[in-house]
Amino acid sequence: MLDHCSISHKGGIVLWSRSFTPEASHLASSPSSPVNSLIREALIEGRTAEEKYEKDGYAVKWTFFNDLELIFVVAYQRILQLTYVDDLLAALKALFIKLFEPFLATFVASLHTIKSGKLVSAAAHDSPKAWNFAKAFEGWDGVFDKLLKGFEDKAAQERKSRYRQVAPTLPDHSPPSDDLSTVPSESSIAVQDEQQIARNVQALKNRLRGRGGRKGGRGAARVDSGSGRDSMPASDSESTSKKVKGKAQRKWGESAPSETEMASLDFSTDKPDSGPNGHLSHDLQALVDKASLGTRTRDGLYEVKDWDFGGKDDETKDAITRALKNEGAKQSSGSLGALSSLFSRLTGSKVLTEQDLKPVLEGMKQHLMKKNVAMEIADKVCEGVGESLVGKKVGGFQTTSNAVRTALSSSLTRILTPKTSTDLLLSIRTKLSSPLPSAQQRMPYSITFVGVNGVGKSTNLSKVCFWLIQNGLRVLIAACDTFRSGAVEQLRVHVRNLSMLGVNGATNSKGRVELYEKGYGKDAAGIAKEAIAYAKDNDFDVVLIDTAGRMQDNEPLMRALAKLVAANNPDKIIFVGEALVGNEAVDQLTKFDRALRDFSSASGSGKGRGIDGMLVTKWDTVDDKVGAALSMTYVTGQPIIFVGCGQTYTDLRQLRVANVVQAILSD
Repeated sequence: MLDHCSISHKGGIVLWSRSFTPEASHLASSPSSPVNSLIREALIEGRTAEEKYEKDGYAVKWTFFNDLELIFVVAYQRILQLTYVDDLLAALKALFIKLFEPFLATFVASLHTIKSGKLVSAAAHDSPKAWNFAKAFEGWDGVFDKLLKGFEDKAAQERKSRYRQVAPTLPDHSPPSDDLSTVPSESSIAVQDEQQIARNVQALKNRLRGRGGRKGGRGAARVDSGSGRDSMPASDSESTSKKVKGKAQRKWGESAPSETEMASLDFSTDKPDSGPNGHLSHDLQALVDKASLGTRTRDGLYEVKDWDFGGKDDETKDAITRALKNEGAKQSSGSLGALSSLFSRLTGSKVLTEQDLKPVLEGMKQHLMKKNVAMEIADKVCEGVGESLVGKKVGGFQTTSNAVRTALSSSLTRILTPKTSTDLLLSIRTKLSSPLPSAQQRMPYSITFVGVNGVGKSTNLSKVCFWLIQNGLRVLIAACDTFRSGAVEQLRVHVRNLSMLGVNGATNSKGRVELYEKGYGKDAAGIAKEAIAYAKDNDFDVVLIDTAGRMQDNEPLMRALAKLVAANNPDKIIFVGEALVGNEAVDQLTKFDRALRDFSSASGSGKGRGIDGMLVTKWDTVDDKVGAALSMTYVTGQPIIFVGCGQTYTDLRQLRVANVVQAILSD
């Protein structure tokens, strides 16, 4: 049975609701109700293309009536398989609109009048009296009860007919036949196969005997020449013998290398500069790109630059707008250029239907996939745009163009707009400046970087470290990748380089960044815990925790990562992913987030921790195909904090939602 059903306006006004159990009635009035969670986490953020929304054991389904801006919602226990919910929603919407359309039209019009500020104060004061929903919808409860009972009875009849007993078919237990002709005979093919296997084994023995019996010479190669076709050719044996003889081991020297020679080959530690012509002198210009340096604010804070998609986007207008305006343009299959001819038929005042929008949404989906948006996400975005347009009245070609452009742009903006702050520096300073009891020592701000193999976690961690150093913070890097060879040495080189880069005119940053490492093969969670304690005792402001790359399907490694998170409770968990991935981004982020939440909560730390933000690497390789940003944000609902775009420490950028939307919509 159902638990809750409601009809509300998109502005948040509940027109009618019904709860079927006391528990559901109490839950419906709380902010954590499934319906409120649906509005907050799915509808407001534009995630309206899912078949259903699940929250705290409840399944929620919904439908829209866009002409009157109404939302019809049904909630029920997730464990129940209610097959009639979709049909109930459709019938509920049709019946409610048919019975109360005049009142609803007046109600929506009055809301728009109030919003536009055209309603005088006296009328505005009296307007709530006109919205007496109990009186306006009098008798609707009885109509709904009959409608619901009809669907429940129909579902019960279907269940009875489905579970009706069917006469079982008895297996045929016939006695064995005495006819010898029915006995399966041994296949001649099997006999031939056995003979062939025997010949192959003998040939292999002959070859091995020919190789190891005599040294060199053609005679050894022809030992089995009389055995027919299974013997080994002389030329093959001869060439093999020559190859074995000709291979020589590499010689590194007459004696073992000395300590001085080993030290000269070790580039992971600090060494005295050998002069301008020496191989140990460092080129600081190669570490910092002056053109990509950030800017200083009036408060002296160092801010990274915003990512600029280039001037060509200024010359190229929005693909949808251009396609809608150029009615005579040539159609291109599967692209947004074909929207012109599609919308040219939608002239005059009419209500948009699903059939009108179907070809347009298909073209929109193909365009999003060309921009590297995951196919699943492109489907959901297009379905959400279609739901927002069905039932809208348009008054001409230009109005249709604006409606489609606004709907798609609004949907992308809602998805990409973060629901949490992306100002990482503000979060750090807030924690460091918060008052503490006199006996309590301040904990450093910890950030854990996670992701799959080879995406650039260590490199971009060093870029974030450079940004923090430029803002006057002391940073400790914890080398918790104890598996990959060279991971510790890589971080050691980064720390050495960052120590040589000055802040505000200083010649170096020694003392502002250090590396905490315990070598290889150790427990990463323990190293992170020791690093945070070391940072606390030595007045470090931030701890950056580098972790080993791992695939999202490797459960033992994901459990180890969740153990690190549960044991140290970092302030931020940043997922590092590539901008080059398409559908893979959805799988990676979904499984990383789910594994962290499930395994960290199972470790006894209480509520599980998930991904708090993303850092997208190799952003400079995708031009305007920035669909990975849309896919990642849609999956987790978390913001993209930075994007990496090069090989120097200054190649870190921030994203602006408007710029990303423009890049996605551009042709």
